[in-house]
Amino acid sequence: MAQKAKVTLERSYTIGEVDKKMFGSFVEHLGRGIYNGIYEPTHKETDEYGFRKDVAELAKELGISVVRYPGGNFVSSYRWEDGIGPVELRPKRLDLAWRTLETNEVGINEFASWCKRIGAEPMIAVNLGTRGIEAALDLLEYCNHPGGTYWSDLRIQHGYRDPHNIKIWCLGNEMDGDWQVGHKTPMEYGRLAVETARAMKRFDPDIQLVSCGSSHTFMDTFPEWEAETLSHTYDVVDYISLHQYFGNEDGDTANFLARSLETDHFIKTVIAVCDYIKAKKRGKKDIMLSFDEWNVWYHSKTHDDNEMKDNPWQTSPSLLEDIYTFEDALVVGCMLITFLKHADRLKIACMAQLVNVIAPIMTQKGGGVYRQTIFYPLLHTSKFGRGTALRPIVDSPKYDTKDYTDVPYIETVAVMNEEAEELTLFAVNRSLDEPINFACCLRGFEDYSFMEHIALESEDLKAVNTFTNPYAVAPYTRKDSCLNLGKGEFTIELQKASWNVIRFRKTN
Repeated sequence: MAQKAKVTLERSYTIGEVDKKMFGSFVEHLGRGIYNGIYEPTHKETDEYGFRKDVAELAKELGISVVRYPGGNFVSSYRWEDGIGPVELRPKRLDLAWRTLETNEVGINEFASWCKRIGAEPMIAVNLGTRGIEAALDLLEYCNHPGGTYWSDLRIQHGYRDPHNIKIWCLGNEMDGDWQVGHKTPMEYGRLAVETARAMKRFDPDIQLVSCGSSHTFMDTFPEWEAETLSHTYDVVDYISLHQYFGNEDGDTANFLARSLETDHFIKTVIAVCDYIKAKKRGKKDIMLSFDEWNVWYHSKTHDDNEMKDNPWQTSPSLLEDIYTFEDALVVGCMLITFLKHADRLKIACMAQLVNVIAPIMTQKGGGVYRQTIFYPLLHTSKFGRGTALRPIVDSPKYDTKDYTDVPYIETVAVMNEEAEELTLFAVNRSLDEPINFACCLRGFEDYSFMEHIALESEDLKAVNTFTNPYAVAPYTRKDSCLNLGKGEFTIELQKASWNVIRFRKTN
């Protein structure tokens, strides 16, 4: 017999407006993310700029709103000037982050133009590893000044008369990590970041800046890093970054599906630190969160370590090419639900990355493209998760694992789109054994009716999509899964180990 769970939603129990930038991605000069990923000039399906049209169409299907670039670890030794001007004159460089050869065929102009074509906002990281204030200011002037100065006139000479008008800038990447070229202490980073930020905002006070947070929660300096660096940067930045990746190396699926509880704790901890610094400084503004790297990542790590060690200085080798399983998609779904639960403070989120490199989209050089399993939760939340997030009151059976206790079988959140007069409930059933009858009590939505139930399910937790079988794991519309009890009361069957999108619409 199926277990039972219940969610109560009240129209006035709002969390906050969902920022469209929550549905972002990340493109780094790493592996086949750019070269033979978004950019492949010899492919039959390219545009006049050498970018793959099939990849661009899938990015637009996902509704990608913001794309972080050019890294990632890559940015900490990157010379942005290498990627401008005639392509044939651009230098090739050794990339110390991933031990590859960078051709610089794609640079800031190509990337910004590609973002415009897919309808996404560029989010640019500056190098605070080997470089600093001057290089950041030069790049900002090159990108955003209309003309009449050295760098802006150079951009115009390069064929880009209109400024790119880039508004979101990251002050370095993972500077707390000793793997980072130019790794810094909290004091060193805080001082460099605040002076870079001050200078950049003298150019344009309206740009938004992201201060580096901890690389992950297992760093010895977390969360002291946030507290010390924000004590320097609080007055001049708008966001602090969070990064998190999960894996299932030991094959414990029940434990793996509970990992998003760490995400929730991570977010709450960083918010607490931000608010502590606000109080300490007697500040008036809240620091928002930019979760600008997140995903499942573990399948390819042994291969990647060997490849970088044994075969260094290749051009766009196959690195970080995780092939995602159905259970990975469930974890991604749980993370997205967690993000929506913090819509009041979490305003940017970038799945790392977009194509080939730990990505929802996979390409074949000279060939086709397919959607990985993790494509679908991001697609659904991006498409139906825009509006006002509502705080769910959930009564769910729970389970324990080796690392977690009281893990709810049902992970859920709702988003109300008042303009479209729609309500969407996102839910993951973590139970590996049985379906759950999910009772929904919609208060203030008594005039709403059930619209559709989209589900992602598989009997095989390790099922994957491939070029030869691209829809082995794909969503479908469930029929007869909802029982309408009247007056905003519904019961919906959620299959075991499933991702669910349940939509309601106001009855005319």
